[in-house]
Amino acid sequence: MIPLQPLRAALLAAGFAAALAFSAIVPAAAISPAERSEVEKIIKEYLLQNPEVLRDAMIELQRRQQAAEAQERADAVKSNRALIFDSPRGVVIGNPKGDVTIVEFFDYNCGYCKRALSDMDVLLKADPQLKFVMKEFPVLGPGSLEAAKVAVAVRMQDKDGSKYPAFHRRLLGTRGEANRERAMAAAKEAGLDLAQIEKDLKSEEIDATLLESVALADALGISGTPSYVIGDQVVPGAVGADALRRQIDAVRKCGTVSC
Repeated sequence: MIPLQPLRAALLAAGFAAALAFSAIVPAAAISPAERSEVEKIIKEYLLQNPEVLRDAMIELQRRQQAAEAQERADAVKSNRALIFDSPRGVVIGNPKGDVTIVEFFDYNCGYCKRALSDMDVLLKADPQLKFVMKEFPVLGPGSLEAAKVAVAVRMQDKDGSKYPAFHRRLLGTRGEANRERAMAAAKEAGLDLAQIEKDLKSEEIDATLLESVALADALGISGTPSYVIGDQVVPGAVGADALRRQIDAVRKCGTVSC
């Protein structure tokens, strides 16, 4: 049997960490119910007197969870690197041979993606060595899916990549819901062959492209748009041009967004 008075002093001196250590080290069968009740009382008293311990514990738990999730995503980026950065189904905007690549998963009906469009333009204008890869990820309903399919057909027709950027900016920059009708209108304005788009919309390549994006998003833990892949990390949300620029600089310096 463990003397309770020395135990009480030790627990109060070392705090919550000692209580947890006690629980982990001493088997349940080694103490009596009365002793366990006394230990639980001591822990409760300590927490009531030091509630900040729980706050600190939750902050540390969240930090560890975020670190674990970041590592899982980094491992997923490594495992799927070729499809993420170099798939022929991704559309390249900027320098195809750039020294840093940003991959963006987007939805034409995503308000934050519309705001992020200007971030991309600012970065590309200032950085001739930057490569953007666009991946349609239609998660906001039927209209988004219709627009994404037209976008894939545009990519299929636009072999040299000269017309897709204009189409992309027109459709993402338009007001109202993006759907097939608006996507076709944007394609027409960008100088694409609508008859060829209608033909290509029946191709298996349309679904294959979108399924590839969905599979990659699932592997990377991406559920919303916009989401970026930079270096070995997934960066969720419209974080802004300044934040993206810092991450680009970090990748150039040490190969990851967190030097």
